[in-house]
Amino acid sequence: MSPSPYLVGLVGQGVGPSLTPALHMAEGRANGLDYVYRAIDLNAVGLAPDRIGEILTWARTLGFNALNITHPCKQLVIPHLDALDDDAAALGAVNTVVFEPHAGAQPSGEGHCDRTVGYNTDAPGFGRGFVEGLPGAVTTNVVLLGAGGAGAAVGHALLDLGAEHLTVVDLDVDRAVVLAEELAARHRDARVDASAFDKLSILLPHSDGVVHCTPTGMADHPGMPFDAALLHPGLWVADIVYRPLDTALLTAARRAGCRTLDGGYMAVHQASIAFELITGITPDTGRMSRHFRTLAEQSAMQTPLQRGM
Repeated sequence: MSPSPYLVGLVGQGVGPSLTPALHMAEGRANGLDYVYRAIDLNAVGLAPDRIGEILTWARTLGFNALNITHPCKQLVIPHLDALDDDAAALGAVNTVVFEPHAGAQPSGEGHCDRTVGYNTDAPGFGRGFVEGLPGAVTTNVVLLGAGGAGAAVGHALLDLGAEHLTVVDLDVDRAVVLAEELAARHRDARVDASAFDKLSILLPHSDGVVHCTPTGMADHPGMPFDAALLHPGLWVADIVYRPLDTALLTAARRAGCRTLDGGYMAVHQASIAFELITGITPDTGRMSRHFRTLAEQSAMQTPLQRGM
């Protein structure tokens, strides 16, 4: 038995089929840790997302070391935290909460002196995955499709990687404008603007790459986010969807001669960063990637009922 057991949870709606618990626990075992990770599906336990503050208190009292936070609680959790890291503060979203010992703090809850620190591993997770999966990719002109929370994280990552011109596209043009302004304010050396969805036919022929950050292509939302005729060999295509790994978009992109990046890269790297935040141990990302792809393949072969969907 490990001298320092870990108890971690994943909080969100519909998280029962998530691959994250198995991924974390396998890496914990590989590092000789007693590491238990459980999904806390708000739908299954009948809790509203706005009770996330209570869930944090319960988790701390029950001895959890950390929680991963997903939809729809990434923003709701922030007022209940003691501190945020820079990425989480910039994005206004948290996907990892660590209960950190804090000797100078007053007890928070029954007999506890921990403080809750929020992190966002999505942006660095995409950035590391991009460097690994698309080495040398040109980022002079990039289109970001989707201005939600995932799009915000990916946008920051692309600009941190040196993208010179980023165009944010969303069906809700106003939302695209807001995100473009937020990104431009933090990355003043880059050009960031917004555009309408129906302008993709003008944008993509002159772009180096496109990153897809909407639910289209997921198992529950099959299909293509835009016309495959817009794909061309000079365009690299990244998709953050990882269930399935081979989305309709990536399949069509490969047929068109595009370099591609599947959502598994971001999923693995954001999980590996979270694992290190929780344990202080740098995981073997290659091993995590191999295990993740095995899990994804097994999941793809299951029926919707077996996946709990």
